[in-house]
Parts: sequence; C-alpha cells; structure tokens
Amino acid sequence: MKVYIKHIITTIIALLLTACASDFKDPTSEFKGQSADKIFKNAEKSLTKKHYEDAIKGFEALDIMYPFSKYAQQGQLNIIYAYYKNTAMDNAIAAANRYIHLYPVDPNIDYVYYIKAMANFDKTRSEFDILYKRDISSRDLFSMREAFIDFNELISRFPNSKYAQNTRNHMIYIRNLIAKHELSVAEYYMNRKAYVAAANRASYIVAHLNGTPQVKAALKIMIEAFTKLGASKEATEAQRVLDMNFPKT
Repeated sequence: MKVYIKHIITTIIALLLTACASDFKDPTSEFKGQSADKIFKNAEKSLTKKHYEDAIKGFEALDIMYPFSKYAQQGQLNIIYAYYKNTAMDNAIAAANRYIHLYPVDPNIDYVYYIKAMANFDKTRSEFDILYKRDISSRDLFSMREAFIDFNELISRFPNSKYAQNTRNHMIYIRNLIAKHELSVAEYYMNRKAYVAAANRASYIVAHLNGTPQVKAALKIMIEAFTKLGASKEATEAQRVLDMNFPKT
C-alpha cells in the first residue's frame, strides 16, 4: 500500500513539473537573433508610442541577453519609467532600487528617486481617484508614508534637483493626508469614549504634523479627551497651545 501511494505521489509531482515546464515561456524567445542595437531601438520606439508592455518586453530581453552592452544602463533606466506608466508600481520600485544600487552617482539618479517616490505615491490612488479628486484619507496610507520617505530622501540628497519643487508639493500633500487620516481616527476614538487613544492620536498630529490644517481640531480633541480623563494639567497645556496659535478660537 505504501509503495502504491508513493507511486501516486511521484506521478502527481511529475505531472505538475511537466505542466509548469509547458507553461514556461522564454521572455527572450521573440528576440532571438536580434542585436542589442535592434532590441533597444525597437523598445524605445514602443516607449515613445506609449506601448508600454512592448517596451517592457524589449528592455527585459535586452537586460537578459545583453547585460553588458552599451545600451544596458539606459535600458534599465527606461524600464523604470515603462513599469511606472504601465502601473506596475512594485516592479518600478524594484527596478529603481536596483538602478540606485548599480549606478549611485549617475547624473540621472535624482530622476530615479523621483519615479520611485511617485510609484509609491500612486499605489494608493486609482485613475478615478485622480480624475474625481476623491478623498483617500480613510484608506491604508502605508504606500503614501513610503512615498514621503522617498521624496524626503530625494530632497535631502538633491535639494537643487529639477524635481525638488514638485517633490515639496507632494510632501505637503502627503502630510496633510496623513494628518486628516489621524484626525478621523482620533474622532472615531472620541465617539467611542476611548479618550486615551483619542488623545494619543491627536497628540501625534500636533507633535509630528505641525502646520497641517488638522492641528486646530487635534488640539480641541486633546483638550476634551484630557478633561474627560481628569488630566487637568495636560488639558490646560493643550488649551494654552490652542490659544497661542489660534487666538480667535
């Protein structure tokens, strides 16, 4: 019986391996016999025509078939953009990280950091979000936080980059978005009478997201939450900060 079961298992594994092998498609098969020059130029034409999938196939084949050609570096740079425009954000980020590792002093390296940041930035937003200006503050903002880190690294390393101003604008947008998200969470806790959690969330906004439009509302939550908790000293301090920064309140 054991021999019979073993035979069945072996047969199943063999069938699975055969199926996997039959499904495998060599990504370079359609480029066999083509020179690096031809593959690169055709891929660039596809990129110019916004045929991003075709461009990606070409640049990937170039990287596999001619990794040391004179087109290799430019091909790796182009594929980052092609991945990004084809909404393959994780691939764009991975390709950007690889390029940064291989060519850290390349003159175009600020561009690579920028596309990497934009890939994280756009992971949270769909085309409809952009078109209809939807509020996405209630979503998981992990990728937005990653984008902020990427933008911050770009601006720190290359303060005079041509992408610097756009980077600053994106960072302001992300800070406001995170502040709005944190405020909604603080309000949720207040409605649930979870005053400690509400105060902590509101305090985070005041301490780390100063300058965002949500600071005023966060201070009010702190005052109310600390008052409910009987923390009069903390409530008074929050009131003092509110009066000093928003005297008309």
